[in-house]
Amino acid sequence: MSQGTIKKLTEKGFGFIQGDRGELFFHHSSVSGANFDDLREGQSVEYTEGQGPKGPRAENVKVIG
Repeated sequence: MSQGTIKKLTEKGFGFIQGDRGELFFHHSSVSGANFDDLREGQSVEYTEGQGPKGPRAENVKVIG
């Protein structure tokens, strides 16, 4: 799994993670172990890189710590 930091969250249920290879999109349905509404910008997360219809995205997003 890769690690990164939540860079931006939107009210529409998606966000962006700053990871080792740049910024990745993630959807609220990709979050596990937490509710999307409980996430905060700046939190450390781990994730797997996947491919979405518009390019790379983060999947299986989990908060670290």
